[in-house]
Amino acid sequence: MIQSGHSSPGLVLGLYLLYLLLAFGLRTVAHYRETGSSGFVGMPRNAPLAERIGGLLFVAALGLGLLSPLSELAGWTRSAPALPQSVLGLALYALGLAGTLTAQFQMGRSWRIGVDPSQRTELVHRGLFLWVRNPIYSAMFGIALGLLLLLPNWPALAAVGCLTAGLELHVRWVEEPYLLANHGEAYRRYTARVGRFIPGLGRLRA
Repeated sequence: MIQSGHSSPGLVLGLYLLYLLLAFGLRTVAHYRETGSSGFVGMPRNAPLAERIGGLLFVAALGLGLLSPLSELAGWTRSAPALPQSVLGLALYALGLAGTLTAQFQMGRSWRIGVDPSQRTELVHRGLFLWVRNPIYSAMFGIALGLLLLLPNWPALAAVGCLTAGLELHVRWVEEPYLLANHGEAYRRYTARVGRFIPGLGRLRA
């Protein structure tokens, strides 16, 4: 139920659980059926500090996203007075979820959660990857921001902050060095013309 400017915690909880089910559960099952692998790489014991911090921030963001509606239902928090923003929040959530699923399936067999330096995957630059290099992460940020607009409390705000910091660390210090090492000049040319999270922004020198 959408009220004046914010949504009920029950609705936001349902939307968040749907996101987790589709973005992680559905994609994992589909990847396993296609490849025999879950796609979860995990973090090696000797992972660099940036990878460890980025991973912890990402997990924290997921936990805070769940805490946001649960804390409202339990009466631990009370969402801030809201502007007429629920429609925008719902639109961002819907676009983010659609973008996440679309980009995940466009990755095909290259989809992973985590990075294994010993594996070589295809450099994907089709579909949404023509516009940004990390459309899954861009879409996930849209979901987090949409849920913040739907239920503006401190766990939702902290989730956006943790997600932003975690993805920046992971992409800059883990994924980009890995892709550069595996794809060399082809990846350099790709990064020179396609933005990191937003079209045109975050391009690297060829």
